[in-house]
This record gives sequence, C-alpha cells and structure tokens, in this order.
Amino acid sequence: MQNRIQQLDYLKSIFIILMLLMHLVYFEEKFPYAKAVILTFVMPVFLLISGYLANMNKPLTKLARHIKWLAVPYAIMESGYIIMASILPIREHISQLTPSIFAEKLLLHPLGPYWYLHTLIVCYIAYYAVNTLKQRINTVSLLIVLGISFWLLSDILHIMAMENAIYFLAGAAIRQSGIMFTSFFRPSVLAVIPFLLLCTTPDNLYKYTLKGVAMTYLIICLSLSAYGHLPDKIKTLSHFIGQNTLSILLFSPMFTILTKPLVKIFKFDPTGILFFIIAVAIIIAGSLAVSLAMDRMHVSQWFCGKNNLLCIDSFNRAKTVHNNM
Repeated sequence: MQNRIQQLDYLKSIFIILMLLMHLVYFEEKFPYAKAVILTFVMPVFLLISGYLANMNKPLTKLARHIKWLAVPYAIMESGYIIMASILPIREHISQLTPSIFAEKLLLHPLGPYWYLHTLIVCYIAYYAVNTLKQRINTVSLLIVLGISFWLLSDILHIMAMENAIYFLAGAAIRQSGIMFTSFFRPSVLAVIPFLLLCTTPDNLYKYTLKGVAMTYLIICLSLSAYGHLPDKIKTLSHFIGQNTLSILLFSPMFTILTKPLVKIFKFDPTGILFFIIAVAIIIAGSLAVSLAMDRMHVSQWFCGKNNLLCIDSFNRAKTVHNNM
C-alpha cells in the first residue's frame, strides 16, 4: 500500500508539472502541438487517481467535512480568479462582471484550473449518494447507476463535463474491482511506441475519444516504468511535490502571471527550455511558500480545515530511513 501510494504521488508530481507548463502562454506559443498532446491526458490522470482514491465507505459526517474543506478553498480562490478575470486582459477575460455572471462561474462553470475542484466536489457527492445502494445492487450495477448520474449532471443539468467525469468513474471502477492501480496500469517502457504513434495524428488528441483514453493509459504505464530507476532523492522530491498538488493547484495562477516578464529576459534561449524550467520552479516554490506561510500564521485551519496545508511527510520518511541506516 505504501509503495502504491508513493507511486501515485510520483505520478501526480509529473502531471502537475505538465499542467503548469500547459498554463504558460509562452509554452503554447512555442509548442502549440505539444500543448494539445498534454491536454489530452494531463487532467484525466488526476481524475483517474481521484476516482481511485475516493473512499465512499466513510460516515456521511466525514465525507461532508472533506467536501466542505474542498469547497472553502475552491470558493475563495475561484472568486478571486473571477474578479481578476474581469480586470486583467487574460484569455478568459470577463468584459462585464455582474452578480449573475459571478454566480454562474462560481457555481456552474468555473474559470481557470479550479474547475477540477468543482468537478471533484460534484463527483464525490454523486458517488456517495449512489454508493448507499451498495448493499442492494452489485458492483457493475452500481457503476452503471453512477455513470447515469454523471450523465444527468453533465448533459442535462450542465454542472460538469462528462468527458471529465468519465475518468473519475474509471478510477472508481478500478477501485471497486479490487485491482491495484499499478496492476491495472502496468509499467512498460514499450508503451512509448503506441503513445508516440497516437500523438502524430491531431484527430487523436481529444480526451473523450477512445484514442484519447488509450493515450492516457499509455502515458501512465510509461511514466510508471521510470519510477523504479529514479535516484532516491528524485523519488523523495517527486513524493513531496505529489503530496502538495492541492497547494500548487490553488496558488499557481498567482505565480504564473508573475513569470510572464521573464519571457523577455530569457529570449536569448530560442528553445524556451530555460524559461520553462525557471518558471515552473518559481510557480511550485511560490505556491508551497504560500502554504507554509499560511501554516505559520495558523490560517490553514480556516482555509482547508487542517493545521498544515503543506505536507512534508515524504521528507520526514526519507530522513527517518536515512537515520536508521
């Protein structure tokens, strides 16, 4: 179980970095096709992992608390993003912000990266409601009912996108089947061959198609194949980043904006690689620094219901192992 969780943190670290790259405007300008490829699988991976880790066998009070402390930071950060979108000339600019538009974006159609938390909250509520039928119907029927519920919420009520919910459903199905994540997604370096072949055709770059699903499966298998060959320090760093993806997701937009002036500074590098490395490092460090500051000021308990928003378990475990050697 511990190894499996570490591998999931490792995967989350890879794909949060790819998500940050995807949100850099300069990356889209330099590598538009690469961005299209990343868009195909990056958030589906997070939704798969979220569906797999979703524990619906907990008391309603515990689930309600969990949802509450997703909803509070979501509401705060999404509200700020909506207001800034009405001020700054960003891609999602709102020309005239009214109370009805504000409510519509906050409750139904979020802006920025926070749609993920919105989708997660909706999926959790629907999943828990359907899971109450577990004693009456078999697992396959339960998953069918859950899929119908997601379809109603997406295509009828338009609260979320079905192409996102389907990946959460897939993760839940793997968990319900009793199969370990790393057994379903078997590490294989050979996955690179069909993955690259699928990447060559633009029509394949849609996450809601079977080929998009195949790309998501293959990239997870390929990523896991590298895990066992990484140095311990790199593994520890990946676990740390993976454990703190919520902080990075929440605060990254602030630092993504701040990195824009660096584009001119690094113009001497025609590949843009140096800028991307520095920008991603700044975004991650800045996001984690905000989390640490909130912890030190004892604000985190009001923001996310925990004394510490910043998780340092991986470093503590690594230190313990080192001390015991």
